[in-house]
Amino acid sequence: MGWLDALLGRSKPVKPDLDALFALPSAAVTLQAATGLVPTGLGSVAFRAAEGGAFATAESDAKALLGERVEESDDGYGYTWLLARRPAEALGDLVTELHAVNSTLEGAGFGPSLLCSLVSFAGDGRRLAVVYLYKRGTFYPFAPLPGQRRDNPLELQARGALEGELPLEKDLSRWFPVWGAPGL
Repeated sequence: MGWLDALLGRSKPVKPDLDALFALPSAAVTLQAATGLVPTGLGSVAFRAAEGGAFATAESDAKALLGERVEESDDGYGYTWLLARRPAEALGDLVTELHAVNSTLEGAGFGPSLLCSLVSFAGDGRRLAVVYLYKRGTFYPFAPLPGQRRDNPLELQARGALEGELPLEKDLSRWFPVWGAPGL
């Protein structure tokens, strides 16, 4: 970042670190101890589809990595979601697959199309997603309640548990709700 950028208040964008996803299995142990929530075996990747053969090939390659365990859906905001299912105890395998999907799209030059990845947890009638924001390289908890409300106390409890385990998003205004995300 140059002095002119600093003077004008511009900051250098954070480079995503997809390898941070591999910290999720150990963070899940800490999360379970603090909240009682356990992995559900569901995880998903959201991206904005692009036109053209190159993107179609990259998307096809990404889906092929997940095989029959993948479900594709679109949301009302123009994003495509790929949902992966694994046994709940295979969180490491699920994270590896989500990383592979992200890496495939990024490697083909479609990193800017990636929105987020999430892994879901549940227990005692509560749900929580640990969301990775691709463009920020950070994680945040999202706990939906019926009626498009959020369980803010659970989100803050999860943040406390995950501090030091994952690079957490410090700006709470960037803890975007992912209503209706597949797997949540």
